Amino acid sequence: MRLTEQEAALAQLGGYIARAENPRGMFENIGEMLITSTHHRFDRGVSPSGGPWPPSLRVIKHGGKTLILKARLYRSLTYIASATRLEFGTNVIYAAIHQFGGLIKQAAREAVLHFKTNKKTGVSRFAKPRKADRARKAQIGERTIHMPARPFIGLDDADDRAIVKIGEDWIAGEGAGR
Repeated sequence: MRLTEQEAALAQLGGYIARAENPRGMFENIGEMLITSTHHRFDRGVSPSGGPWPPSLRVIKHGGKTLILKARLYRSLTYIASATRLEFGTNVIYAAIHQFGGLIKQAAREAVLHFKTNKKTGVSRFAKPRKADRARKAQIGERTIHMPARPFIGLDDADDRAIVKIGEDWIAGEGAGR
């Protein structure tokens, strides 16, 4: 073996070591992959285990996709990558109840109901406050709502394989352009 070949091999090994010592870029690549993968699960309405989410009442009545009305939760997915780890998740306060499910307790309260009377029929219907011709206070009792779990954060089998591939590519120097 010639000396130039040894130098090339040592330089390549040096690159492997340098990338292994600072894997932040690898963690960033994994974070981007997890956002994409989780968005695909939102689009399909499935958990990381592959099971379908229970449809929301809004979806049952009006159509659409569960957990995507205004897409706030969907758009909130983010990550923080450092040289030692990756943190992935969301800062949306209601994410936990969707991820894990649980009970939501609403206290008794008072509300103002707005009505508009049809002049032809005399029938009153609920109306928006600006269109109402009268209002009435009403007492609303306490209630407990069961929110089913709709896990969206987690790893599926494809994610596991993709993470291993990203790690292998990172150490080999591919995808290390970050």
